[in-house]
Amino acid sequence: MYLFKRIAPGLLLTLGIAYMSQVLSNLLPVHVIGAGVVALFLGMLLNPWASTKEGLYPGISFTGKKILRFAIILMGISLNFTQVLEVGRFSLVVMVFTLFAAFFGGYLLGKFLGLDWKLSGLISSGTGICGGSAIAAVAPVIGAKDQFIAYAISATFIFDVFMVVLFPLMGQALNLSDLGFGLWTGTAINDTSSVVAAGYGFSEIAGNYAVIVKLTRTLAIIPVVLIFSLIAKKHKSPNASVQLLEIFPWFILLFLAMVGLNSTGWIPGEVSSFLSTLGRFFMVMALGAIGLKTNFKELSKSGIKPLLHGITISTLVVVVSLLVQYFLGSL
Repeated sequence: MYLFKRIAPGLLLTLGIAYMSQVLSNLLPVHVIGAGVVALFLGMLLNPWASTKEGLYPGISFTGKKILRFAIILMGISLNFTQVLEVGRFSLVVMVFTLFAAFFGGYLLGKFLGLDWKLSGLISSGTGICGGSAIAAVAPVIGAKDQFIAYAISATFIFDVFMVVLFPLMGQALNLSDLGFGLWTGTAINDTSSVVAAGYGFSEIAGNYAVIVKLTRTLAIIPVVLIFSLIAKKHKSPNASVQLLEIFPWFILLFLAMVGLNSTGWIPGEVSSFLSTLGRFFMVMALGAIGLKTNFKELSKSGIKPLLHGITISTLVVVVSLLVQYFLGSL
């Protein structure tokens, strides 16, 4: 009971931010901006006030860490391994190349720009996998600052806003098929809400393909989190031997268990839908908490380089996805 009283004020604040963010996001005629991004910015706007209220900190911290991991675990209920088979060999090959472009290209560009490897890694994760969800999943295993999380999400979000408008126009100009456009959108745009907006902006069939590809792409969270766990350990102790059991992010096992459980088909659709919705709401709460701990002045110290990194790598992924499909003949 004491623990609940201690975290209740901050927890209720993040819950209120999450609710308001969903309302504001749903008021938009086209869901270009996801509720998570809205929550992040609302939290940042409230930071000057919240940072002076010590009683809010325990609940905000609890939401930004514990609720965040629980949200990631619940994300697994919206995925299943049969999706990988449904999207076919073309999309898997495209995803391999776009992930390589995001992480290898992001690493080189981050070194060139002199960015902290954690910030560079978060931006690459958001660009290569699934925007804010991937950034939120990788951040705790590498010990990233809240400012890095906010900047990484902002960098990928800005690009997505432009792509929602430009993708359907470019798809028509390039005379892409529904399958080709769906694969392109699902592998090149980051946030799920932006994928939906761009995909269905082209055609209903393309939108269906884009969503399936996007959900399959989310499964890349599993190996990426494991790899970043190893990288983080090596950065802390370059000469020490890595004990996998010590650094293993156990919440990923629960995420994987949820995916496996949903793949069996035993979970009723209503239950799966409810848990998925709950997971998304918890993620919005967690991003609101991260925003509450993020100071605009501190964020501005990073300068323009992270934004340049995000836009450059996102553009690279867009081009690579299109080129790979062209050579595979799936357009």
